[in-house]
Amino acid sequence: MSSVPPNMPPNTPPGGGVPPGYPPYDPKTQWRVYREQQKAAWRAQRDAWKAQRYAMKSSYVGVYGPRVPSVVGPIILIGAGIVALLVLTGHIASEGFWAWYGHWWPLLLIGAGLALLAEWALDLRRETPVRRGGSFVGILIFLAILGVCASAAHNHMGPWINNWNWGDHNDDFFNSFGLPEHDNDQQVLSTQIPANAAIDIENPRGDVSITAGDGSNMEVQAHEVAYASNDDEAKKIFASEAPDVKVSGSAVMVKSASNNNGRLSLTVTVPKSARVNVNTGKGDVTAAGLGAGITVTAPHGDVHLNTIAGSVQVHLSNDKHDFSAHDIQGDITADGHCNDLTLSEIKGKVAINGEIFGEVHMENVAGDVHVHTSVTDLEVATLPGDLTLNSDDLRVTEAKGQVRVTTHSKDVDLSQIYGDTYVENRNGRIAVSPAATFGVEAKNSKGDVEVTLPPNASATVNARTHNGDIVSDFAMPSAEGENKLATFLIGSGTARIVLSAENGDVHVKKGSAMPPMPPMPPNPTKLNAPPNPKAPDLSKTPHLKTPKVPPAPPTPQ
Repeated sequence: MSSVPPNMPPNTPPGGGVPPGYPPYDPKTQWRVYREQQKAAWRAQRDAWKAQRYAMKSSYVGVYGPRVPSVVGPIILIGAGIVALLVLTGHIASEGFWAWYGHWWPLLLIGAGLALLAEWALDLRRETPVRRGGSFVGILIFLAILGVCASAAHNHMGPWINNWNWGDHNDDFFNSFGLPEHDNDQQVLSTQIPANAAIDIENPRGDVSITAGDGSNMEVQAHEVAYASNDDEAKKIFASEAPDVKVSGSAVMVKSASNNNGRLSLTVTVPKSARVNVNTGKGDVTAAGLGAGITVTAPHGDVHLNTIAGSVQVHLSNDKHDFSAHDIQGDITADGHCNDLTLSEIKGKVAINGEIFGEVHMENVAGDVHVHTSVTDLEVATLPGDLTLNSDDLRVTEAKGQVRVTTHSKDVDLSQIYGDTYVENRNGRIAVSPAATFGVEAKNSKGDVEVTLPPNASATVNARTHNGDIVSDFAMPSAEGENKLATFLIGSGTARIVLSAENGDVHVKKGSAMPPMPPMPPNPTKLNAPPNPKAPDLSKTPHLKTPKVPPAPPTPQ
């Protein structure tokens, strides 16, 4: 048997050792050689993979074209950056933006889709096909989730927060870390001001109540509340938010400073001839008896006005608060978000522009009525009767002049209309009752259309329906088929009645005779009003409803 160790060269001497001509055996050197061989094999395999992948990519690009980035992603990032910069710099109100974004965020998806369609149309004109990158899809998903959260917070959390007065003018529940409350009544400030003065009142944190007096002096009473651990800290808060009165010619300024640890309520008595401008940050505004009108900016508070001579302008910003006005001798203009809106005994015009999440009630308005929301556009020439608008219904009883309504997802009921009527609706019912020989045009894309005419009516009726029936209490020709059309005369055919319903019925009813149009009644409040009315008490003021919290999450009208 050989004495050569295993795994050694064949010419290894017996007993081991290194064969002649071979270098001395070194395990480290052998391991280094083995490792270099493995690296070389790995590099060869990697090069083979690269060559194979390049061949497949070249073949794929030849069929589908090179990959080209889309401009949608950069446009979205630039737009988001611009909006963020405007919000951070204060050019856009944060609360207003999130309310708007929570309502309109689907427009972002629509815009992105239109941009992709435009890119696709341009790519069709290329000689070489290309592929668009989709790296912006994650951004769109994130912005869509953000929009859903903003909408939920605005529509559902908003009423809950308002119920608990979170961040509102009432800090009794959420005050500064539960510190004790301190009260203080400032000394009454009495200042003589010129006739027909313009008074500006700025109170960033607290309520403002304004009444008119007989003299030429303006009186300011201030009730302060401070949240502090001791009396000394409370005194500092009282001093920091105390009101200041400055008179410069016919301009008068009443201004208090904001303090997050306090609240200041102002009761101001002004001459009747003064024009008042009120700006509150967080607080309610009530005013009564003013003789030259008022402008109110109340982003976080209710507004209640009574017995005002002159025009009224109200800016409600984006919180869901109430606005009521009674016995106003001039025009009313209001914009912004509102919960309940109640107007009565208005001698001028009414223009409402914004979102209404509660109920609208109007009665006895002598001028034009214009209501514009994201859901409803309403125009009434004169309203001696009443109007009610909520999330489900729009009802007008006794209107004089032309009435125009464009809305959706609600039932529309117009009765005793002394003028021509135009109604456009979908996903709801339309019912119109003209008081005499007046024109009616009603279009409903999904729902029934019903018109009730006096028994002695004189009209030319053009009725059309798709997937519905045409029924008339007056004589009419028969209409058959899926698409029905009926044209017929009632009496001498004076008025023009055009009715159209998609997926609904058209019904022409014969009603009872309407009474003649009554004149606008005199303003009973004006005839019996006291010389110096006080700020309105909502629980006792006629025609004005006491504010209430809606039982369910509100939706715009």
